[in-house]
Amino acid sequence: MSRSIVVVGSVNLDLVCTGKKIPAPGETVTGDRFQTFHGGKGANQAVAVGRLGHPVSMIAKVGDDDFGKRLRQGLRDASVNVRSVTTAGGTASGVALISVDRKGQNSITVIPGANGTLMPQDLESSLPQLRSAGIILTQLETPLETVEHLCELAQRFQVPLMLDPAPVRTLSRKVLRQVAYLTPNEAEACALCGIPYRDLSQTAARECAEELLGTGSANVVVKMGSRGAFVATRDGLRRMVPSFKVKVVDSTAAGDAFNGGMAVALMRGLAIEEAVRFGAAVAGVSVTRAGAQPAMPSEAAVNELLRKQ
Repeated sequence: MSRSIVVVGSVNLDLVCTGKKIPAPGETVTGDRFQTFHGGKGANQAVAVGRLGHPVSMIAKVGDDDFGKRLRQGLRDASVNVRSVTTAGGTASGVALISVDRKGQNSITVIPGANGTLMPQDLESSLPQLRSAGIILTQLETPLETVEHLCELAQRFQVPLMLDPAPVRTLSRKVLRQVAYLTPNEAEACALCGIPYRDLSQTAARECAEELLGTGSANVVVKMGSRGAFVATRDGLRRMVPSFKVKVVDSTAAGDAFNGGMAVALMRGLAIEEAVRFGAAVAGVSVTRAGAQPAMPSEAAVNELLRKQ
């Protein structure tokens, strides 16, 4: 049996409003539709893995509210092991307020809630899971001290760690040296490199990736949306992997779908370039559907996209 993927991170309820446009500061607009979805970057990645049929468990916290019960059950329904998803007493579950325009672009505000109570000692209660993992996925929607401790544990147990640096924060070189796969999007890559945000050309993406490799991460994948992803590795690979041409409905959680897919491919023994391509295909299917976790595809749907393109 394949070793499990362990995801440490956030679990949210997404409150999603769709409309013609995303409101500018001070502007009120009329939306078309309101829906709720299970989300949170950590939970999205765990569900992406579960839907692809790979063993996955999650370490997280939810609130002692109705949202928390719904969110935990949603993970179970996606075949995610939730024995380490615990309840934070007297705390609301995390929520995300998401506006989506008719082009599928989004704007997101996250209220951490119970996610902010996931502390290093919670990881100590789950050491057997972490020690036996094939790969660990994490993000930055939980306290930074918890992420830092997780990086130390991954290094101690010699388990590769994939870090999605979102929402972006200042990360120490010590943390980055412990990351096997750093997967920023363009905005996060610019922020980590200390440059103003802009759509990156392939040359600029390569320059950012080179700089991030220089800080210690073994592999860097700069996710560039509809243009694909730029891959740079410590052993010399520099390659642009194109995306898949699809009709975008909602880009929410596309990056999480990518990370989950890439992790599954790595666990199957694919080389990093092919793993990135598989991750791009998972993301490609996800953006053709509404919502975060509901958009995560089965392997059959991903293979169909790979076959067509």
